[in-house]
Amino acid sequence: MSCELTHSVLHGYMDGELDAARAADFERHLVSCAECVASLEAQETLRSSIHRAGLYERAPTTLRRKLDAELGAAGVVRPARISGAMRAASWRWLAIAAAILLVGALGWSLIPGLRQGSTDTAYASAIVDAHLRSLQPGHLEDVVSTDQHTVKPWFDGKLDFAPPVRDFADEGFPLQGGRLDVVRGRTVAVLVYVRRKHIINVFIWPTKEQTATVKSGSQLGYNWIDWRKDGMELCAVSDVNPADLKDLQRLLQQ
Repeated sequence: MSCELTHSVLHGYMDGELDAARAADFERHLVSCAECVASLEAQETLRSSIHRAGLYERAPTTLRRKLDAELGAAGVVRPARISGAMRAASWRWLAIAAAILLVGALGWSLIPGLRQGSTDTAYASAIVDAHLRSLQPGHLEDVVSTDQHTVKPWFDGKLDFAPPVRDFADEGFPLQGGRLDVVRGRTVAVLVYVRRKHIINVFIWPTKEQTATVKSGSQLGYNWIDWRKDGMELCAVSDVNPADLKDLQRLLQQ
């Protein structure tokens, strides 16, 4: 049976047309709906293919010179000549412009996706969006507990990997709980920490990348730091200062 949300919500989600609450509800729906996940992945694969196809075409120098000459001489050229030459050139420019707009629109929609491997600034924006959605009432935690031995088993059977769960209350980063989240069609684990009443979300998913480069940045006033450990990629996001995020990263890296 076809899932109704595949047709009624998925495209609005991909185009960023849903409000925070509806986007969060749809992402939770993705956790249990293989059809919507498959459709989302297919649509993003299509967009990615078009984006990589290089549809932009640069006008040849001879065409640009011809257009400049004809536009500059428009006041003295016979109407019949303008009609033929300019009509052909105009259609060519319209086709080029349409291709540019198509690639630009698809590329803008594709930027927030999550990829296997490193998280750069563009992809970090998807994590920041998920962080913002989690701050809506009722979206922060699926399991509420300060006990790592309660939070860690909660993920069992819900993911195909085991996220590292640790409590750092003694170091000023108490564990608050965890949840499942979906970032661009991919289910990830999220650990929730608190630092002086500020929420820190740590997103975790498997990676095959081996490099251990630590990356950091900011989006919309929120700081993020991304790193890898033991086949996992971790990205912490919060409105705390970068030094606090770095301290938590060092603790999780131990």
